[in-house]
Amino acid sequence: MHKRQIPFGTITITESAKRLIVESLETKRISCGKLVREFENRFAGLLGVKEAVAVSTGTDADTLALAVLHDFGARRGDEVIVPALSFVATGNAVLHAGFTPVFVDIERETLNIDPAGIEAAITPRTRAIMPVHLMGKPAEMDTINAIAKKHGLLVVEDAAEAHGALYKGKPAGSLADLAAFSTYVAHIITTGEGGVITTNNEQYGEILRSLRSHGRNCTCKHCIMNTDTVTYCAKRFRGEGGEDVRFTFDRIGYSCKMNELEAAIGIGAMEVYHEILKKRHDNLLYVLERFDRFAPWLSTIKEEAHEQIGPHAIPIIINEGAPFSRADLTHYLEQNGIETRTLFASMPTQCPGFAYLGYRLGQFPNAEYMGLNGIHIGVHQDVGIEDMEYVLTILGQFLQNSGPDGSSRPQRSWMRTVQACAS
Repeated sequence: MHKRQIPFGTITITESAKRLIVESLETKRISCGKLVREFENRFAGLLGVKEAVAVSTGTDADTLALAVLHDFGARRGDEVIVPALSFVATGNAVLHAGFTPVFVDIERETLNIDPAGIEAAITPRTRAIMPVHLMGKPAEMDTINAIAKKHGLLVVEDAAEAHGALYKGKPAGSLADLAAFSTYVAHIITTGEGGVITTNNEQYGEILRSLRSHGRNCTCKHCIMNTDTVTYCAKRFRGEGGEDVRFTFDRIGYSCKMNELEAAIGIGAMEVYHEILKKRHDNLLYVLERFDRFAPWLSTIKEEAHEQIGPHAIPIIINEGAPFSRADLTHYLEQNGIETRTLFASMPTQCPGFAYLGYRLGQFPNAEYMGLNGIHIGVHQDVGIEDMEYVLTILGQFLQNSGPDGSSRPQRSWMRTVQACAS
């Protein structure tokens, strides 16, 4: 069989995006301006929410969504509950926002936070729960929101990978108090680098616009200064004694605005969003619906009746008792042109940066298992059903060559090391 190349990700840059980029360069207006506002308005409209605030990365989106809590009495060192398994940005963002991450194990079947473990993790210092829709599969939001309401907590969706995901008919990004998306190059809506926070709370939106720009007082949703013609704004000088509010800072902020060139790419991506989403979802379902053939050695997630998975990637888990290692599988896939990524790691026990928090290996068995035995591969718009069939064929060939008797098994390395965090 002819070897195909299945790269993990891709980016679609439309002709209209290229035109907008050139126009921005010619006008020399490339900092956060009218294109960023257009991108935000389109993103909010896509999800049916009131506010979308664009920032420079998905990690910044997580961070600022949590930093909103400081305006409502949260103190530095207060706690945010997160799943143990995620890309390391989730845990990092909690710390960047000035809080302490408190980890809860995941469910093996969904890869998402186990709602049954959340209440035991709540303390008097808990301020929020941040579920992650890992691999675009929605977390169990009804239960999580009910727990949060009972205990007076904010809920922030980490929807980095959940573009296009639906939970009981509602889009990810509209299921909680706030949500944070990544628009990194591998995602369905991409700006190359970037992120977006969504919310239906207009006060949160105003705080977010302040936070992304050093905490300044100037927070108008529509800034007339960032146009081609207007150079004066009377609102700027509304401070005491005519002080310029652009240089009045109400809170500790960040510097993480999206720029016009990134927004142009994102505007183009939204023009072809539904086309890209359908192709990626078709690719994903083609594999998920045929994956049972690889039992008992390999498994993946399933799309349930109440949801639509945001088609970010295909997770593949090597089950207990398999007569091969993850290294064997990834080597075989890569040798056959299929690019792989590890399925992240247990942040508190497999990522050395979090060691100071004092968690011990074994406290998060499901997350730790994924950290040692999970991978994911791409389903992006530059591949199609024939490519997905190729993936299934290569997986089948690998299993045929890796039988339980060990015959014809690929050369393996039995050294198991604690996995470093990898994207």
